[in-house]
Amino acid sequence: MLTFLWLLTGAALVLAGAALFVARRQSKRLERLTESYWELRYEHGQLRARVNRIDPEQQTAAAAAEPPASNFIPLSSLKR
Repeated sequence: MLTFLWLLTGAALVLAGAALFVARRQSKRLERLTESYWELRYEHGQLRARVNRIDPEQQTAAAAAEPPASNFIPLSSLKR
């Protein structure tokens, strides 16, 4: 009986170590993806600004074609 408990404890430790390894790997991947996302948003804004400087008429035509954006109202402001 005691041997079974030690084997169960060892299996639990191995499983916990594997879970920790996977969690750290996923954390690093999420960090890289988040960084890439913000870099792309920055580059998109830079490119949009460059295009608007080159052809400002295209910006007004594109803005007229887009539907109006819906306003976001946070739930915390509605609870007051």
